[in-house]
Amino acid sequence: MAKVKIAQDRRCRGRPQVRPDEETRQIIYETARHEFAASGYAATGMETVARRAGVSTKTLYRLIPTKAALFEGMVSDRLDRFVSEVNLRVADHTDIEEALCAALMACAELTLDEEVIALQRIVLQEAGKRSDIAGTFYKKAIQRTVAALADWLRLQQKRELVALDDVNEAAGMLLGMLTSAPRRAAIFGGLPLPSRSTIEARVRTCAALFLRGCQVGGIPGR
Repeated sequence: MAKVKIAQDRRCRGRPQVRPDEETRQIIYETARHEFAASGYAATGMETVARRAGVSTKTLYRLIPTKAALFEGMVSDRLDRFVSEVNLRVADHTDIEEALCAALMACAELTLDEEVIALQRIVLQEAGKRSDIAGTFYKKAIQRTVAALADWLRLQQKRELVALDDVNEAAGMLLGMLTSAPRRAAIFGGLPLPSRSTIEARVRTCAALFLRGCQVGGIPGR
């Protein structure tokens, strides 16, 4: 009996552990993000993504049946992690201006990321050929980013730290003030994205300008 037990233990130790599907999806989405950004939508093949992710094509198609679903899932996954990051960052700050700077920095790190800019180029290139890709990016990326910032502003309004007539519109304006100019310069002008120190300075300027217009009681000393 002892020999049988030893043999069974050895077989158990030798078997590869089965990875959960959710973990496999995360690996696939991360790989797809790099592939879409580097090669474009049309040139990215499902088989290439599977090979680079270290999974079989059978597993890939079982979890994510089409390239359109892969693109949508990849964008949603990136935004899910972004929303969590925003919530974690702002929770550490009690000062409204520092908290807003932290939230805006998280937004900037997402929207002014090299790969995200590359994905936006793909969307522009493919929009006329595929009606789904532009709508997917708008719904899953642009609208959700604005919604995440609007939720944060709504919380500050409930705390009576800011006063806004339309929180959603204010979030869109604030995000546009922060990211539109450098994003347009990169996509249409071919200019490099700003450095982290430049983004941090822009974040502080945008936060200060925004709070001058809506902070309850104004900013002391300004």
